[in-house]
Amino acid sequence: MRKLWAPWRTIYIDQPSCKRNECFICLKLKENNDEKNFILKRTNYSVALLNTYPYTSGHIMVAPARHIDSPLLLTREELLDKEELVNMCIEALVRAFKPNGFNVGVNLGEVAGAGLIGHYHIHIVPRWKGDTNFMPVIGEVKVINQALEETYKRLKTIFDTR
Repeated sequence: MRKLWAPWRTIYIDQPSCKRNECFICLKLKENNDEKNFILKRTNYSVALLNTYPYTSGHIMVAPARHIDSPLLLTREELLDKEELVNMCIEALVRAFKPNGFNVGVNLGEVAGAGLIGHYHIHIVPRWKGDTNFMPVIGEVKVINQALEETYKRLKTIFDTR
């Protein structure tokens, strides 16, 4: 397999949260530095943030602010707040990037593919017609066409007007 050089990702690997096995969502919420942590929106019960290891540009995660590992533990208020934030994220992505569709989903548990086991979260992945090409199939490489900082600025402007 060939390697695609991506030195900008080192900052994520070297973050203390990776070394201490702490919940990176909780750490970002405590830090209170939304731009640095790519937090797009905080609500009373939830948070929307860019995935720092995106499947594609604009990949957002929505999580309850409370550290819980299952949607079964959400209160009615948290459940409604989270779903409203998911819809807000989809609307912002449509306005910012005009995708042709979305994958919206949850990986509950390690065997289901969850990278973060202890903090329940939803992935919102914008998709475009033809966005699967030869790179992942032949080259075993996924191409992300926009820096996280640029994606954040474009989306944050939309969230700030709501």
